[in-house]
Amino acid sequence: MAFLKYPFWLLYRIWFYILVAIPIIVLFPLLIISISREEWYRYFFKLARIWSKFILIGMGFGYKIIREEMPDPNKSYMFVANHTSMADIMLMLVAVNNPFVFVGKQELAKIPLFGFFYKRTCILVDRSSAQSRQAVFLRAQRRLKQGVSICIFPEGGVPEEHILLDEFKDGAFRLAINHQIPVVPITFYDNKKRFSYTFFSGGPGKMRAKIHHFLPTNGLKATDTKALNEKTRTLIWDELSRHQITKKKLL
Repeated sequence: MAFLKYPFWLLYRIWFYILVAIPIIVLFPLLIISISREEWYRYFFKLARIWSKFILIGMGFGYKIIREEMPDPNKSYMFVANHTSMADIMLMLVAVNNPFVFVGKQELAKIPLFGFFYKRTCILVDRSSAQSRQAVFLRAQRRLKQGVSICIFPEGGVPEEHILLDEFKDGAFRLAINHQIPVVPITFYDNKKRFSYTFFSGGPGKMRAKIHHFLPTNGLKATDTKALNEKTRTLIWDELSRHQITKKKLL
């Protein structure tokens, strides 16, 4: 019966892109209005959260958010998480109430319909270009001054399937220190299993995220960037490792 899984996986992937498109088409007029001015981004963010919930529910993902600490709605933060799935964007939008802007790779702007809004609301980066990486800092600084938070997947991409957690880039932590905003580590436990970048894989089921205690940056300097990076990565690594051990014991 294993051969029956392949048609299911194919249809499941197609269904995902249909779910991505449906709310964008339905909400298109409101989305266009909400991105017409940067100060209206908070309205776009609310619509994006509706879009995310629609996709997760439609894919059969029962999400659960564990919060050790709640972000203050009047403050800005640097949200960081492990990156394993196309559904990471949706789960991040569901997990966090505070309006934030994604810093993401510019290749996603090529996706029809989704890319139209992605490139107009996110901070795009070409990781092979030093000039592009510098421009990210300038755009992120402007959005932070507007009271919006930033979200970065610090692995800089999706690691290969066998890698539990890749090394973190320093950019997110340098930005957090420069603006003296807390780093909020978030662990995604199930996204790789539910909907990884491996085409023939995945399926409905639970999708959990844990928002850890925040890491303050008050008083930290640029020279503390690497230490903050390692502290954040160690926290997420330990959480993922405990989850792997617990899962094996249950099997």
